[in-house]
Amino acid sequence: MEQMFYSSDAWESWDLAFKPAIPEGMPLLFDDDLLLEDPGGPRTAAVVNRWACELPVNGCPAPKSWPYYVRTVREWMEFAAEHGVTLFDSRDRLKSVLGAYAVHRATGPMDSRFAASTWNQSMGILSGFYRWAMAEGYTTAEPFTYKQATGYFNGQFREVSVNRARRRQPKEHVTIKYLEEDFQDLFLKGLAGLRGDGEPDPAYRGRELARNAAVGRSVLSNGLRCQEFTYLLVCEIPPLPERRSSLPVSFPVPAGVTKGTKYRESWIDYDALAELHGYVDLEREMSVYGSSWRPPARWGDPLMVTEFDARGGRINGRRVPWELMTPGQRRRLVGPDGGSMLLSVWGNGRPFTSWPSVFKRTANRIRERFEPRFPHVAPHRLRHSMAMSTMIRLVRGYYEQAARQVRDADDDAGLALYLRKTEPLLILRDLLGHSSALTTEKYLHRIDTTRIFRELYSQVGREYGLLDEEAAVREAAEEFDDELEYA
Repeated sequence: MEQMFYSSDAWESWDLAFKPAIPEGMPLLFDDDLLLEDPGGPRTAAVVNRWACELPVNGCPAPKSWPYYVRTVREWMEFAAEHGVTLFDSRDRLKSVLGAYAVHRATGPMDSRFAASTWNQSMGILSGFYRWAMAEGYTTAEPFTYKQATGYFNGQFREVSVNRARRRQPKEHVTIKYLEEDFQDLFLKGLAGLRGDGEPDPAYRGRELARNAAVGRSVLSNGLRCQEFTYLLVCEIPPLPERRSSLPVSFPVPAGVTKGTKYRESWIDYDALAELHGYVDLEREMSVYGSSWRPPARWGDPLMVTEFDARGGRINGRRVPWELMTPGQRRRLVGPDGGSMLLSVWGNGRPFTSWPSVFKRTANRIRERFEPRFPHVAPHRLRHSMAMSTMIRLVRGYYEQAARQVRDADDDAGLALYLRKTEPLLILRDLLGHSSALTTEKYLHRIDTTRIFRELYSQVGREYGLLDEEAAVREAAEEFDDELEYA
């Protein structure tokens, strides 16, 4: 069985009356003979392909997730076939091969093993596939057994179904980490080619240091996802306010690059935005001016921009809003003076998109040369770090105090009112682009807010003389004295 990616190029030559309604780039399965039907009806590969084509409207709109979903079903189907079981076999036969599959993924060959989180994700995908197939009439059985449980979320009890095939995994808050303030500072210095003391590192010969430091600092401030800041256009960067403010600056995130294509507004600290503008006005301007860069043929034809502003531009003579531009289209944009329209570029003006590699190499260098405890850093770790730092400042009242100062100065009254009247959890929900506060609440649990808030409580208490730590220690000891007395 082969997995291929659909492209509608030259579909007119396929002897069809209409263009196929298949999403571009959709992974599709084909048997070796390339047939999709038998006399008895559609083959299983054709059924999987139909399910795949409906993924964009069944909870999986992100194209980069489609190959993983299809591969998950294909690998399960291939394993079952090795044991003489078909994808839509009887329930007893499916359940028996599921047990063998679980052992294979847990203790089989090293290149076949799944971590608990990966296994659980695969079971979720397969469960969704079988429920879809049952609803569409392709099968009457699935290999899974469910138990009913009661969950407590956001102050409400709910009945939920739990797949018994799931494996236990470590507590969520220990599986996702963030950078604390001292490590954030060390990371930003590493991106800029500096040592921990802020002096230039003579042994480092990195390039594009201003770009790396400015973008890294902006992500730590605005919490954008990797796709969002990678494919942001230079003209979408908000203008720098005329005077410095302790309040953050609104940072629109266009729908074309967001998860689920939902427009939202995050924010960015004034100093981080100023550094970003410094890179744009100097190093980036020198890189793109007069650049002869054009996108390679495999990306598609160049999209030439002749006029533009923050909301849209004239592309190949036609006015187009930026919010409609996908990441693939954005990297083909060529500015009026040459070079890519993306915020991040190489020295020759071509677009730069390899941020995971930059962050990984920087973290490795810091760990090897300066701080052995420094963790691995992927782009999403910076998003977690922003969420934690923002929540701490919201809980401490930092932004509320700044809002009161702004209110008194009658500057940006709308943001001041928002910060003074809105719950911290709801503010963070809006900044991260979550669909509900419940998502934000569970997200925060995974990055271990309990310990942070406990330390924050002690820190604030000491600063304002509200916490007598010695008295607290004595009181705790007395509790244990009482326990010994009645033992």
